[in-house]
Amino acid sequence: MSSIAASAGQVVFTPKDNSYFYESFPCIPASSSGYTGIQFSVQGPAGGSLALELQTTTSCAQEGGAYKSSYNIVGDLTGRRQTVTLPLIGFDNEPNYDAVVGLVWAVFSQKGVQWSIGNITLLCEPGAAQPTVAPGPSTNSAARPTSQSSRTSVAVPTVTTQPGQCQNLLVDDWESQSRLTFLNYNALGQASSDDGSMASIVVSGHKVMLTPSNAESYFYSQFGCLNAQNKYGGISLRIRAARGTTFAVTLAWFEQCGSSNIKTATRTTAQLQWSFDGSERLYWFPLSVFQGIDVTKLDLIYFSSLSSSVIFGPISFYCGTSASEYVVPTVVTPPIPRQTVNTPVSNAKTFVIDAFANRDSNALGEWHGGDSAMSVTFGNNVATFRTNDSDLSWNTQLTNKCADMRTYAGAYLHVAYSGSNKFSIAMQQHNAQCNDKIAPYPETWDSLEAARYSSATDIYIPINHFNINLTRSIGFSFKGFYTQDPTSISRIEIVDKVPNGWIMPSKLPSGKLVFACTRPNSFALAIDDGDPKYAQKVMDIINQANVPVTFFTVGLPLLDPKNSLSKYYKDMAARGHQIALHSYTHPKMEGLPDQASIDWEINNDLGAARAVFGSNIATNYFRPPFGTEGARMRQRLAAQLGNNTHIVHWSVDVEDWLYAKSSTPSKQLDAFKRDLAKGGNLVVMHYLYQSTVDYLPEFIKLAKATGKRLMRVDQCMEDPNAPPLK
Repeated sequence: MSSIAASAGQVVFTPKDNSYFYESFPCIPASSSGYTGIQFSVQGPAGGSLALELQTTTSCAQEGGAYKSSYNIVGDLTGRRQTVTLPLIGFDNEPNYDAVVGLVWAVFSQKGVQWSIGNITLLCEPGAAQPTVAPGPSTNSAARPTSQSSRTSVAVPTVTTQPGQCQNLLVDDWESQSRLTFLNYNALGQASSDDGSMASIVVSGHKVMLTPSNAESYFYSQFGCLNAQNKYGGISLRIRAARGTTFAVTLAWFEQCGSSNIKTATRTTAQLQWSFDGSERLYWFPLSVFQGIDVTKLDLIYFSSLSSSVIFGPISFYCGTSASEYVVPTVVTPPIPRQTVNTPVSNAKTFVIDAFANRDSNALGEWHGGDSAMSVTFGNNVATFRTNDSDLSWNTQLTNKCADMRTYAGAYLHVAYSGSNKFSIAMQQHNAQCNDKIAPYPETWDSLEAARYSSATDIYIPINHFNINLTRSIGFSFKGFYTQDPTSISRIEIVDKVPNGWIMPSKLPSGKLVFACTRPNSFALAIDDGDPKYAQKVMDIINQANVPVTFFTVGLPLLDPKNSLSKYYKDMAARGHQIALHSYTHPKMEGLPDQASIDWEINNDLGAARAVFGSNIATNYFRPPFGTEGARMRQRLAAQLGNNTHIVHWSVDVEDWLYAKSSTPSKQLDAFKRDLAKGGNLVVMHYLYQSTVDYLPEFIKLAKATGKRLMRVDQCMEDPNAPPLK
């Protein structure tokens, strides 16, 4: 928030992008307790809207586990303080109303203006079923028009299962936030974007919430010159929108495929006989309602003139004249191994690392602290952490040098906590010199999944489950938070035993996290994907310099024939350069909501690499997008790619993300020199910007001047399966 304060029973705030306000509470069996609705007061800009997220869990008996997010939209605000009443049954995504654990207000339609929320109440009065702003659900499959005289006639088909062999053609199932808003692709592999016109686009649970900035906001999804003739009769999607919401739907088509001559036809929601009441329903239209279109050369669907926020489910073409919807397949997630291990008593002396008595240091008198963007609140011998960014961490040190923890190899890390256990705990390893002025620092760490080792109140992890050099221990890092639920920690300590009856899981393989080359006198240029328009110049520079490099490539753009990336990379692979993995759609993978989402990224990335480079491509080198690392991601990579998987970070960062488009792009060169001086030998850079590409010859020249030999990442890691040095 830009500002927030409590006043007279209200919280008054000014939101920024991605701001939210939440209330968490002990699990409430709302439905069986007789509650029928949620009521609160709100004041926001006239015509504004917001989303209310209902957080539910599997059951109140399992409080503290993962929660499910369900949404409702409140729109058409009056500009004055008003009371909003929402029925419990009006939320999407099939929440468990008998295990409600939180409420979150978010997706505010206007930023930088004052809002207020207060008087939050669960209702059990019969009147709660009649909401003030967003009415309850309707079971009608299509809205009835009040008058036919001013509307385009639309045949109302019957919702059926698919006849014959034809199946719905999926346009987008909203599988991935990063696919949509980072790479701007839909499920067809075609362009999809708002071109920055929306206030926000949020993907969750195979739905997308579009919040317009103003009447000029729009969103489109392309088809790729699709021929729907004699096969697809129309388009269907589920929609949730507040009463009174209106927008326009445009279809575009080519005069000739591949040409720039495009024609359009537009229908409003009124003309389509669509009306909304706050519930989620299936809506559709036959292509024939867009009179004059050429269904053999369809280009895109375009949503515009949105009066308030909307939530869309999967969009698809349905077959023939009978409307049907695309149903997202159920994903069967492979079970995580549940083998247990013995828990012998250790001879090690127990000691407390942190009891949170001091904001600046732990119980050992050593530093503790974290990323400034993480919300950390200190109480009476407790600290509460909350973040919506899985890249942020909080650390507590054993020492500022190297601590030899070998005598504690048989002991256990104990964490007393409450709240969410959806995070990773890492034990960090110092470099060989135990010098934080030398790169890399830390040299590596191993991350374990807190939820696997926890009860509702305690976490016990065997020290020997952390796969690091214990003679160079630094401390512990709490990281990879993948829900916004708060975690409160009151004690971190080393203990000699676990409670009687404690079931300890086995250690899961987690690959190797590397920041630097291990081969003496080696240096590796590792280049991440960038803008395809710079690809040829990058290839020319590397070929002219005659140095082997490693390219970390994102899978989905490789499959796009329009950008020629696959051609460039196949040529570089043929010249002896290494091609490695960088995810399918470039999300912060540890921040994904579940194992199925992580597996989707890995499996599709593998599929794309093998489709382009052949089934024999070595795939055990992976660079996590944004460098975001955590236990779940590592466990799934090791399970899919093998325990010899290298999770590749860096010790030389050109900081193109910071300086390339600034007024001082030469600071990229300064950053390269700085990390070289620290002994860094493994690079991260992207060819996203002209200035970075222009500096690439100088980067190579500086690396050669160190006297180190430039090589691929697998070669600098002394991988026996890497090609021999030439």
